[in-house]
Amino acid sequence: MKKFLAILTSAILTLSLVACGNSDTTKNDEEKGKNRSMILATTTSTQDSGLLDYLLPKFKEDTGIDVKVVAKGTGEALKLGQNGDADCLLVHAKSKEEDFIKKGYGTERHDVMYNDFVIVGSKEDSAKLKEKAPNDPLKALKLINDSKASFVSRGDESGTHTKEKKFWKDVNIDPKGDWYISAGKGMGAVLQMANEKKAYTLTDRATYLSMKDKLDLEILTEKNDKLYNQYGVIMLNTEKHKIKEKEAKEYIDWMLSDKAQKLIAEYGKDKFGQALFVPNAKK
Repeated sequence: MKKFLAILTSAILTLSLVACGNSDTTKNDEEKGKNRSMILATTTSTQDSGLLDYLLPKFKEDTGIDVKVVAKGTGEALKLGQNGDADCLLVHAKSKEEDFIKKGYGTERHDVMYNDFVIVGSKEDSAKLKEKAPNDPLKALKLINDSKASFVSRGDESGTHTKEKKFWKDVNIDPKGDWYISAGKGMGAVLQMANEKKAYTLTDRATYLSMKDKLDLEILTEKNDKLYNQYGVIMLNTEKHKIKEKEAKEYIDWMLSDKAQKLIAEYGKDKFGQALFVPNAKK
């Protein structure tokens, strides 16, 4: 009996040590960045352009953090942050972002990069944008409205849709009619729809270039300061929602780092002959 108790005690002690060892290993793995994750709510352009597929594996190499991407229009991405359904935001509607911070849903916002918007359409260009408004988006929209040429709008409160609505407001036009199609879809889907309908649309240059080979659409209006497209990264307010604060902070710091900014500056050059985004994080 004594021998049996001794064996049993020894077995229990061994199991306890193994359990402690496993616990320490798990803790060490977490400290080293293993099995860590976060949710990034972002705009469809960072996804459709391929930028995130390029950046996130490198971020994981450096930190061990897996990033689950939820790509929506900027308006929807901000709602996810507002509801605590994301850990960090990467979006592109600066006025909305600043309002988001002002209302207390986020604690800090940083410029990360920019590109520009362009108006694209079929080669036929029935409204004559390339001839009459190659660098003037406001005149381009007037021409589209006057000719009632088909125009596909994002219609989803995204950063692109926000910019488009501002342009219509600037020219005092409330676009209505069969020619104006509100898609309620992401940028990639809208470009495909415009392609099928031989319609015009406003798009960020990066998504257009990444899909150009599959489209019969040309850039018709471009290179105007009004078409500037700034992206920002936002830290959410941890007092409002429980989020992966440490992981989100690491992601923001990494995106603002010299390494990530250099990677952004290089993205697209080999395939498109130009960078799809221009880094502009402030040091």
